[in-house]
Amino acid sequence: MSALLWPVTASITAALNATNGTGEHERAMRLMKVTEEAGEAAAAYIGMTGQNPRKGTTHTTADVADELCDVIIAAAVALHAFTTAPPAVLDTKLHAAAQRLNARIHTESE
Repeated sequence: MSALLWPVTASITAALNATNGTGEHERAMRLMKVTEEAGEAAAAYIGMTGQNPRKGTTHTTADVADELCDVIIAAAVALHAFTTAPPAVLDTKLHAAAQRLNARIHTESE
């Protein structure tokens, strides 16, 4: 993960807190922003594959990657609203996912 992710998202979070506050409504908005960004990633993929015949091919793989980065950033900012230790929470989740994958690989090879 980028070494800049947590310092930058902490700064974004601080700016949002200063502007919008930290109430339950703002917390919900940050969570919904993740969904909005995921929708934009999906729309870029649809545009990349030309699935909308009216529009044709409108996006590239780089556009999809860019939108996926927005999803990651929005999720990291939202995570700040749900824990005081976002890096530790993500590290724990990544470790658990790696363990599950490792267990699956060992199970499949037996």
